[in-house]
Amino acid sequence: MTAVPSRSRAPRLVATVLCFSFGVIVVVLGAVFVVLSWQARGRVTAAVTDNLELSQQRFGNAEAQRKRGRLAQAALLVESPTLKAAVDTYQAEGRSGGPLDQLADTVQAELARVQRVTDLPALSVTDSRGRVISAAGPLAADWSTGTIIAPRAWTNVAPVEAVVRAGARVYLATVAPLVLGDDVVGEFFLAAPLDDAYARALAAAAQTDVAVVLDGRVVAGTAPVALGPALASAGLPVTGTIDVDGDEFVVQRLSVVDHVAVYAVGSVSAAATSAMADAASVLAAVGLGALVLAGLGSAWLARTLVRPIDELRSRLSHMARERRFDDPLVATGASRELDDLTATFDSLRHAIKSAEAEAEASYLGVIGALAAALDARDRYTAGHSERVAALSVVVGRELGLAQRELDRLRLGALLHDIGKIGVPDAVLRKPGSLTDEEFAQIQRHPSIGATILAPLRLPLEVLQIVELHHEQPDGNGYPHGFRGPQIPRLAAIVHGADAFDAITSARAYRPGRPVADALAELRKHAGTGFDRDVIHVLTSLSLATLEASLHQPVTASDVVADPQGPSGSVVLPFRAMAAESARRSVGR
Repeated sequence: MTAVPSRSRAPRLVATVLCFSFGVIVVVLGAVFVVLSWQARGRVTAAVTDNLELSQQRFGNAEAQRKRGRLAQAALLVESPTLKAAVDTYQAEGRSGGPLDQLADTVQAELARVQRVTDLPALSVTDSRGRVISAAGPLAADWSTGTIIAPRAWTNVAPVEAVVRAGARVYLATVAPLVLGDDVVGEFFLAAPLDDAYARALAAAAQTDVAVVLDGRVVAGTAPVALGPALASAGLPVTGTIDVDGDEFVVQRLSVVDHVAVYAVGSVSAAATSAMADAASVLAAVGLGALVLAGLGSAWLARTLVRPIDELRSRLSHMARERRFDDPLVATGASRELDDLTATFDSLRHAIKSAEAEAEASYLGVIGALAAALDARDRYTAGHSERVAALSVVVGRELGLAQRELDRLRLGALLHDIGKIGVPDAVLRKPGSLTDEEFAQIQRHPSIGATILAPLRLPLEVLQIVELHHEQPDGNGYPHGFRGPQIPRLAAIVHGADAFDAITSARAYRPGRPVADALAELRKHAGTGFDRDVIHVLTSLSLATLEASLHQPVTASDVVADPQGPSGSVVLPFRAMAAESARRSVGR
């Protein structure tokens, strides 16, 4: 009986060890990453806040310097006698209805000269009523002549900064009064729009993102666009944190002019993401190293633990497949648990060996009882099965069969006619010729024998011998009419030995025939009724071997040399046999 290989879908131990090692490392690295993320966020928030405080200092210094320079510039420009005289004359001529074009051109020329020096986006001059007289610069179109810019009530003639709307833009302007005598005759504007370019200049000075907020609305900035609505809806502190769609930002107010505020903005999430990206790369390197070490450790564990287990499994599998339980299982010393397991399997081996011996003794007893029952029915066939078994083993050994095959050959030969128990005595012992119906009953004995032996769970080769030992290479055998390669070799050997003993033994319907006649008949049907190799070996056996298989001696006068046989072989001369004798001897 052949052992069935394990079809378990359970993973191998080395795979389990590797998965466990890698799993532990992944879990540990994940936990470390989570802890670092939690700690890093708090540290990053503090770092961003500190950075914005430094930005406030840098911005304050740069903005103070810019403001001082702009105010000084404005104070210097408004003292221009040409500009003051032109504005005063412009207002006087305007009240009297005089020509204004020449005066406006004078103001325009003076503004163009100043703009070339300051490189400001817009310079403008208004009269005492706030009406624009002239403007210069790239954005002069927003300050077109006649546009009303609300004048200020000056109590102090020093220039100031103010937020001014002109055209479609909002400007941060340095405003200086044009004073002639004791009267303010107009205003001079040095203006820059509150746009993204202005915000970028502020961001460069502060070295951080900035947002310019006008009446709670972001009008310019370098911070994320999504921050605008959040700033509009939040009551922004002087410094603090806000949440925008799950992202945390730190804000710091840098300056306030009228109702315009400039805020420094730092993203905690972006900084944390950058920090964690760096940490993740370090963790990835550490994790890769840990996984390599885990792989090496698992390989070592597989060699010291898994390999001995695998060797034990292989030895047990081979032992079960070959059904050889003689070799003891020796402990490897790899581990106490494995040695205990080996000792347990060795005890199981002893138990299986004892059980097999008992089982073999039991079914051999059953086989002996069946053979004895068959011999008791017909005194003419007594000893037939033993002689066929002995001769079959001799032939099988000459054909180079292994001992395992020889053992199964002998057992099958002993049982090959057991099916005749199911044949009626009237047919089995009939001294005369058989009718076709009676011969059909004889032909059923191989199938009956296989059916009788099936419950004993004998090896397949044994059952094949019992069922197929009357099949012939030409397909004229029974019970299935198999041809050549379809007939198992062991069954073909028993077929030849069975026919030889049947011809040479006495039966109820005829006496035994000489050995020479039997061998000649077998040789005649070699390749058609019998396997050619089997008959070649059978007819090549020595005198002593043939004599040992029979109850009658073989004399030298019965033997002639076979010129076609191998050196030293003998073949008995051919003698014709009657058709009925051949039919009954070979068929029964």
